[in-house]
Amino acid sequence: MTAATARGSQAVPVSSDRAIDHVPGEDGWPIIGNTLTVLKDPLAAADRMYKLYGPVYRSRVFGFRSVSLIGPEANELLLFDRDKNFSSHGGWGPILDRVFPRGLMLMDFDEHRLHRKALGVAFKPTPMKIYLDSLNEGIGQRIAEWHLQGSGQGGVTDLVFYPAIKQLTLDLAANSFLGIALGPEASAINRAFVDMLAASVAVIRSPIPGTKMHRGVKGRDYMMAFFAREIPARRRSDANDLFTELCRATKEDGSLLSDQEIMDHMNFLMLAAHDTLTSSVSSLVYLLAANPEWQEKLRAEMLGLNLPPRAPLPYERLGELELLEMAFKEAMRINPPVPSMPRQAVRDFTFMGHHIPAGTRVGINALYTHRMPEVWPEPEKFDPLRFTDEEVRKRHKFAWVPYGGGAHMCLGLHFAYMQAKCFFYHLLTTSRVSVPAGYVPAMQMWPIPRPKDGLPIKLERLR
Repeated sequence: MTAATARGSQAVPVSSDRAIDHVPGEDGWPIIGNTLTVLKDPLAAADRMYKLYGPVYRSRVFGFRSVSLIGPEANELLLFDRDKNFSSHGGWGPILDRVFPRGLMLMDFDEHRLHRKALGVAFKPTPMKIYLDSLNEGIGQRIAEWHLQGSGQGGVTDLVFYPAIKQLTLDLAANSFLGIALGPEASAINRAFVDMLAASVAVIRSPIPGTKMHRGVKGRDYMMAFFAREIPARRRSDANDLFTELCRATKEDGSLLSDQEIMDHMNFLMLAAHDTLTSSVSSLVYLLAANPEWQEKLRAEMLGLNLPPRAPLPYERLGELELLEMAFKEAMRINPPVPSMPRQAVRDFTFMGHHIPAGTRVGINALYTHRMPEVWPEPEKFDPLRFTDEEVRKRHKFAWVPYGGGAHMCLGLHFAYMQAKCFFYHLLTTSRVSVPAGYVPAMQMWPIPRPKDGLPIKLERLR
């Protein structure tokens, strides 16, 4: 048996399950393994395995036997990957290939480098400034609508935040990435992404009618048809949205990306542009509501820019929101938008005295590493000052990996920071957010963290 991953043109053999019998760990229940335990509480599941077996352990999750590597050194080994020992596609492919095949995250080595360079044109300063113009307009308008739609009195609105911000980030992605206002197609596109994401961690991995995987495959079909209809016109357009930029982008040999390549990249980028950011923004909204002293500090920093009331946030001033950036990083430490990152070994390697054969599925756990008390004192505490330059220098450079690292560092990292800063600038200069004393949202951590109750907040208009 071989994996679909290729290192160059050579397929990477998947190692026999028995090849990692020597690695400490457990397989869990027949067929389903430890899948349900991990889905129920991935942090508790990792904590139990780490305490029982140490930083290298085997498990069976989502139908695959794999080895987990825990800690900053493990993160560096897999993500920095100096010797190109680890295939991202071999790790993510079994999870995402049916619904997000051929996305940038599922490419490896030279192919990944070529496509990343071609896609990088859409994240250069000129298009980023254009994206920020639309973000300022869309975010300011939507926050004003939130204030109007509530039934609260005295300028206070009750808002279920997670679905509201999810719809906003999807609309913003449609505007900045697709260059269109979605209108009546918004709900269908949103449903397609919800179904595709649910399919990625479905216990039943075949698209049998009635299953999550079947709905996910149908969602992908819908999005492929949507993108395919648009590509011919975009190739002739001089617009500045990301979709049109990709339709004009060229590889190193001067050739355009194919229609299928554009469709696959856009499908994955749309997911990354709204679902992971929705998660991280929701985390920070809750943490600021629960820690109002930090909300006031960030508001003071923003007002210190001395911009006119409700003015757009200028691209050139983004770097001045240093406390906001630290708070956003701390929110992603507590709830990383990608809790774990799988790979496949393309050759034998040894880590912490354990020999791991080529073909083994391996993975790191950002969620657990971000909560290790030996790395992060008082890990449950919200403390943005962990990210001052002085504190960052004290830690292992791979102790914090919410956006991956190395060659596969998230291509849209700077777009995510820009959108988050723009959102919180407009939110906190016009509003105060709060939650009841003692409220802590129950979180569904896989595949992307989200509050199970939708995160109800109170939104108070500042006079």
